[in-house]
Amino acid sequence: MLQRLKRLISAKEASSTLLVPAPVVQEPDNSLNDPTLTDACLSGWFRRETGELFEGFPINAEDSVLDIGCGDGPFASFCAERGAEVIFADIDAGKVAAVESLLKGSPARAIQPLVTDANPIPLPNDRVNKVIAMEVLEHVADPAQFMRELVRVAKPGAQFLITVPDPLGESVQKKLAPAAYFEHPNHIRVFQREEFTRLVEEAGLIIERRADYGFYWSIWWFFFWACKQDLSPPWHPLLESWTATWNLLLSTPDGPRIKKALDEAMPKSQAIIARKP
Repeated sequence: MLQRLKRLISAKEASSTLLVPAPVVQEPDNSLNDPTLTDACLSGWFRRETGELFEGFPINAEDSVLDIGCGDGPFASFCAERGAEVIFADIDAGKVAAVESLLKGSPARAIQPLVTDANPIPLPNDRVNKVIAMEVLEHVADPAQFMRELVRVAKPGAQFLITVPDPLGESVQKKLAPAAYFEHPNHIRVFQREEFTRLVEEAGLIIERRADYGFYWSIWWFFFWACKQDLSPPWHPLLESWTATWNLLLSTPDGPRIKKALDEAMPKSQAIIARKP
């Protein structure tokens, strides 16, 4: 049941030397045994029927997408399957090469790999109309400068999907995780919700939607530290039990409503969809 969990917590981060990778929603396949398939879809991810990577963030063949900090490429892959032009960037050359291999032969109308620390992003002004930055800002030394670069390469009217860890979950992690979790090159800052909003708005963007999700992952990580294991299967029975329990909850008629309430109470991540005027 947990054979694919490692993929679902792959290191979608901005540094190649990450010591403690943070979880990220991976694109689910069609396996009925995927333990996070239902959770991801209920959170609003990978809506193939509407073409939305995340609820409120549609992708189509006319789009030019920049996935900055692309990691293992789940988001770039979704965009490629929609036929978009996909520019994928990461500081880790190995990850960029792996994503390039993954996207070759996809329906993407064009792909462009970039190995960069995003200071600056090696793209001209007004280059793309969709920008994805998933769990990256908490790693960078100057978030305001990073945001200025994202805005610079985006066309007027471009849409942004940006996520960072939620401060409530991070406050618990500070009591449980090794010190390295909150040291360079890992999470060197925690964004309070108002601070995250202000960062996006001060970059000149107009916020269209805010969302919180990932209670399942918050608890998974809290439990992970008790298991004393590497980030690879076979998973500790505690983690297997938690995933089975969560799946059982989601299978009940009231499961989605309870998930929504818990996601709001203790999300793993906070997301903002915004637009450049």
